[in-house]
Order: sequence, then structure tokens, then C-alpha cells
Amino acid sequence: MASKMIFVNLPVADLPRAKRFYEAIGWKVNEDFTDANASCIVIDDNICLMLLTREYFQTFGKRPTADTVAARAASYALALGSAQEVDALVEAALAAGATEEVDETKKAEEAAVGMYGRNFIDPDGHTWEPFWMDYPGAE
Repeated sequence: MASKMIFVNLPVADLPRAKRFYEAIGWKVNEDFTDANASCIVIDDNICLMLLTREYFQTFGKRPTADTVAARAASYALALGSAQEVDALVEAALAAGATEEVDETKKAEEAAVGMYGRNFIDPDGHTWEPFWMDYPGAE
């Protein structure tokens, strides 16, 4: 059976800015799937983002595109290998223009079950939740 991949389609206001942001946090652009309307950002072998201009994103459906700056449309949790990787990703995101969203209640709840996470919001309002969890079987 072939491995599965996920492509998360994200509308962005300024495609070049969005590409620079994600490159600054260490993710790579796949130029084979990048043009004036879209850019493929490779997180790892099985996870990619498709950054799409808002106009192009709108062609994928009939419902209006959410204003992700004004309201949270979704959050993207990303499991990482250590608490240090979480911190490194969030610090890179902050240096590249993201804002951090801190919820002390959520932090305490996560810590109680062996999780460590932080949240950042990219320049287009997309919420990322990188986390590490110490659980049986984790590498």
C-alpha cells in the first residue's frame, strides 16, 4: 500500500510573503508545484501546504473564503520529536512575523497528560499548534 500524504490548502493574502514566512521557519518550497497562484511548501515527506492566493483558493468551492485574520477557521496541530523542536519552530515563526497565542489553562491541561505545546499565528491568521507528547511508544 502506498503511503498517504496530506496537502493542506491555505488561502493567503500575499503569496510571496507567505512563501518567505514558511521558508524562514525551515520548510521548503517545491518549485515544481509553485506558480503565481500557488506554492507548495514541504513540511516533511508526507505533509505539504498549498499556499493559494485568496482569489485562486475561492475557485475550489462556492462557499465564501473565511477571514482567518478576524476569526479562527481551523488550527493545525503538528507533532514534533521534542519540546526543544517545538520551541525552535515557534521561535523561528515569531522571528519571521508570527504572533504567539498563549492559553495558560490549556498549557496546564496539556502538561497534566505529558504534553508540551505552543501556538503561533502566521501572518495570514492561520493557527499552528506544534506539540510534543511523552507517551509510551514515542521515539
